Order: sequence, then structure tokens, then C-alpha cells
Amino acid sequence: MRTSPPIERLVASLKRLPGVGEKSATRLAFFLLSAPDALVQELADAILRVKKEIVLCAECFDLTEASPCAICRDERRDASLLCVVEEPADLAAIERSRRYTGRYHVLGGALSPIDGVGPNELRIAELEARLRSGTVREVILATNPTAEGDATAHYVADRLRGSGVRLTRIAYGMPLGGDLEYADHVTVGRSLDNRRELD
Repeated sequence: MRTSPPIERLVASLKRLPGVGEKSATRLAFFLLSAPDALVQELADAILRVKKEIVLCAECFDLTEASPCAICRDERRDASLLCVVEEPADLAAIERSRRYTGRYHVLGGALSPIDGVGPNELRIAELEARLRSGTVREVILATNPTAEGDATAHYVADRLRGSGVRLTRIAYGMPLGGDLEYADHVTVGRSLDNRRELD
């Protein structure tokens, strides 16, 4: 079905969003066309404001409205514990667990030569500079359990080996409430590899 050029432009723009395909973009475009002007204006304003008001924290590189961010300013956070993540969304996921009380370092992605992302495109040099301050005693590598995330964790670990800090990697395994028979073989294998003593 052919639509008018303005609608096609909107669909093409929406398709650039992650996880939005042709059908979803078309549905969103037609929703926006039928939505009240106030709602569309509110959405447009929110997008423009977030682009203007959000900056990178100068210490951890999280997205924040003020630098340094609230986590880096919080004296109650353990400055000797540094959790290294790929993206700000990963930091947010760890924060939602309410189990981590240290600080963070956002790399800005993962190694992916096929996508042109090498070590120089990540904030590894900035991580090394943070360790030179002498306050960090442990670095937790919390990159995603993907080929790129694993490669990034190994590369960062190799770069930090001589720093004298303890290097750890987040564990992998079965999700709570999951059934073994429905889990993929990689998850089951990693659950066995990362088993621990019962208390």
C-alpha cells in the first residue's frame, strides 16, 4: 500500500529506532497522526529536551542531567568497587537489582570489528586512568554474555592485569523460575561452569 511522502518519511525515521520494524513504525506513524496535537507536541518536546538536558558524566560516562552524576557524587557508594558495563542501560539494570553499592564505568559499547568498534572507540584508556588513582581495589566486568561482550571482558582484563586490582566477571546461569528443559545449551553449560558451594 502506497502512502503519502510525509507518512513515508515518518515511517522511515521511526524504523531507525532499535527494535522497530516496518509494521511497528507504520503503526506508530498512524497512531501519531490520529493522536491529539497536545500529545504529539509533548512527545516532540520530550525528545528535544532529553537531547539538550542529558550529558555524559565526566567520571563514569553514564547519562545524567548533571556531571558528576548522582552515583559518583554519593559518598555512601563504595569507591573501591568499580563495575564496568557496556552501556548506560546496563548500569540501570544493575541499579534496579539494588544489590550493588559501588561505582560504575560505562565503556560505550563492546568490541565488534565487523561494526568498526575497536579498543580506541571504547573508554578503556579512561578506565585505566581511573585505576591509577589508587582507590579501586576490584573491577567487576559486567559486559553482556555475548561473543562481543566476552571478547570485551577478556580484552579489558588483559589490559588491567598489571594494575594490581582484583578482576572479576559476572556469573552466568539459569534465570530464577526457569526450567532446565527449556533453557538453551549454552546457558545450561555456563550454569554448570559457574556452580558454587551450598552454604
